[in-house]
Amino acid sequence: MDMPEVTADEDGKHILAIGDSLTRGFGDSKGQGYTGYLIEHLQESSNDKITLQNLAISGSSTDQWLEQVKQKKVQRQVKRADVILITIGANDLFQEGKTINNFNTQTVDELRKQYLVNLQEILTELRTLNAQAPIFFIGLYNPLIDTNNADLITRVVRQWNYETSLLLDKYHKTVFVPVFDLFQSNVNDYLYKDKFHPNTKGYKLIAKRITPLVEKGA
Repeated sequence: MDMPEVTADEDGKHILAIGDSLTRGFGDSKGQGYTGYLIEHLQESSNDKITLQNLAISGSSTDQWLEQVKQKKVQRQVKRADVILITIGANDLFQEGKTINNFNTQTVDELRKQYLVNLQEILTELRTLNAQAPIFFIGLYNPLIDTNNADLITRVVRQWNYETSLLLDKYHKTVFVPVFDLFQSNVNDYLYKDKFHPNTKGYKLIAKRITPLVEKGA
């Protein structure tokens, strides 16, 4: 899928957001998502002009983003970015519910291994295009607390996050941002009606977690 051409002013700070529906903001009543609330927080504490380019695609997985980062229009935005935000992996793992409905440990292991291979290629491409912009990668939470195999899914998500963080550690100024703990205790209070995506409260929690990290830089 080709991205639409996007332009941004040359002055100020350029924030690029890529990934899936969480970065797109699906489920937020105001349509902002964590990126919108992050920008609000940053503008409160800074006089710099902040430009957000949100190129996230709902439903996307790492397979799709392997292709997206090769698009010239996307590469131009990566090169000019001062900060890069990413959410990706939920669709790789949950497979629109297929993984949970037919849970198999071997299948999950295979999904995780392929995801890590894809993510490594994506990160390598991003760092080739832009070696200095801090990359903030937001981890997964478990939205399925009320299911029969909630404990099992929790272990799977924790392992997924752990191996993701190990991979990110290999890249300069690339930070894993955990949000699992924010949702774990009262997840249903922070989920949209689909019981999967965050609602407005959930997105504000993510924005609050990531704001000081972006302000400080990697």
